[in-house]
Amino acid sequence: MRIAIDAMGGDHAPEAAVKGALLAVEHYSDLEITLYGDEEQIKPYLDPKHSKIHIHHTMEKVENTDEPARVVRKKKNASMVLMAEAVKNNEADACISAGNTGALMSTGLFKVGRIKGIDRPALSPTLPTIDGKGFLLLDVGANVEAKPNHLMQYAIMGSIYVEKVRGIKNPKVGLLNVGTEDQKGSELVKEAFQLMQSAPVNFVGNVEARDLLEGVADVVVTDGFSGNIALKSIEGTALNMFSMIKDTFMKNAKTKLAAALVKSDLKGIKDQLDYSEYGGAGLFGLAAPVIKAHGSSNDRAIFNAIKQTYHLVEANVVGLIGEEVRQLQQREGS
Repeated sequence: MRIAIDAMGGDHAPEAAVKGALLAVEHYSDLEITLYGDEEQIKPYLDPKHSKIHIHHTMEKVENTDEPARVVRKKKNASMVLMAEAVKNNEADACISAGNTGALMSTGLFKVGRIKGIDRPALSPTLPTIDGKGFLLLDVGANVEAKPNHLMQYAIMGSIYVEKVRGIKNPKVGLLNVGTEDQKGSELVKEAFQLMQSAPVNFVGNVEARDLLEGVADVVVTDGFSGNIALKSIEGTALNMFSMIKDTFMKNAKTKLAAALVKSDLKGIKDQLDYSEYGGAGLFGLAAPVIKAHGSSNDRAIFNAIKQTYHLVEANVVGLIGEEVRQLQQREGS
């Protein structure tokens, strides 16, 4: 299997990308990785004995300040663009970047292209739940506006991914709404509800944001605007909660002693809520796996994104999505 990685994307580039790649090739015997980026910056972190890691040298990279829509045209030799180009040319089976999210979505669309029958891709991270299983949330920002049919397609894509890659049989699919009653919500949600009832998924109805971390559904579908708000709310709440706990434990000698006694338990909770353990956010709906790793990813997070990507390719998730959509269109046309 061949995976292309934008080594210059992310806060800890290229160190995190290189070290994550080293972990991956040690874990998978049939994996080859090509790192796209500045060879002089990459080589200090690369162990020469690993012949399964290659470097495609380029000095150009995508910055966080770059306008996403212009990247493909203005920065043709950027590490992110060349990485996606490799997938387009069948030189790689999938690609990963921790760089500019908007630029990766734009590059994925223009270079990799969509699965036939999929109207719009969805950016889809897996977020933690109390029981440790996690849930897939899509879309979280690939498309701010959506139509009912788009949400139904998100449900199909998410269900296939969760079953084939995360190993959850007959995953529960919920529609994010302001209440659980069938007739709640906007016209978009009401129409999507009707479509999802007849879609080839295990649709469990509307779900509320307050129940997401309790594992009310394995796949939660929404438009990109609402999904991004939900994602940022969960991230912000978790970060602030741990900051408040830390401040409480550092108040005086008594609380510091208590902190020492429960330190390992608190770390366990923090690890349980670390969504980087589930890999990156998939751009589902594209003609090959494209994964967006978190901008602050360390080597472990990159390794998890590579594992996720490996299983996406191995399970032929893109092909299965395409076949399911084709069959659905045939049923609708008959």
